Amino acid sequence: MNRELRRYCIVGNWKMNKTTVEANKLALEIKNSAGKNTDLTIVLCPPFTALDSVARVLENSNLELGAQNMHPTPEGAFTGEISAEMLRNLFCNYVILGHSERRTLFNESNDYINEKVHAAFANNLKPIVCVGESLSEREKGKTLPVVKEQIKEALKGVSVDRSNSLIIAYEPVWAIGSGKTATPEMAQEVHGELRIILITLLGKTIASKIRILYGGSMNSGNVSDLLEQKDIDGGLIGGASLEAKSFIRLIEIARSKQNKK
Repeated sequence: MNRELRRYCIVGNWKMNKTTVEANKLALEIKNSAGKNTDLTIVLCPPFTALDSVARVLENSNLELGAQNMHPTPEGAFTGEISAEMLRNLFCNYVILGHSERRTLFNESNDYINEKVHAAFANNLKPIVCVGESLSEREKGKTLPVVKEQIKEALKGVSVDRSNSLIIAYEPVWAIGSGKTATPEMAQEVHGELRIILITLLGKTIASKIRILYGGSMNSGNVSDLLEQKDIDGGLIGGASLEAKSFIRLIEIARSKQNKK
């Protein structure tokens, strides 16, 4: 498959961090450094409280806005939730779905994540669908069966023509926020299998265009080696996205790798 079809994508997931003022400041620093970028897809995902103000900061730049989660139904008595239509009205283009913290802390099932995927597509949001195994699952040799089930269930009923905008993020749960990371070879093994699964589900033409991000403590120190792998197309960045200097450095390295393809 021709990797040149896939432009690297770097997503900053700020999780439950940054007040509105702090989020605006961080977004502005990233915009001032990387806002004119045309080599990469760069997505910032602040908390819900900062989506509106960060959207304004990102105006007249090439940076994209994303949300960290959403509810699958359009409206109703779901206290504390937010819908896809609400996100679109805040100028979000992307939404993270099925993050391991949503799966483990909030008991989100594969079926529920599938509902969200369909709602995202129906509202012209680009879903970033997360899959990954726990430490015990890896130690038992269950990594590939686990991620295969997660991706098949998440994409159940999704039509091929809608899949062009899909992004997959592989996040080994044991590496998130721990400072640990899968070796590039370990990550590539799973990314390669995910590509094969996508071919089975969606066909080779679409699967060759879908970007698969690595989401296990990627930072400026390991991004270069990870992006050397043929099926790693960027990163879902947590801790390293919360400080402008580290995130900008990571972006610069990814841009350099992109331009050497």
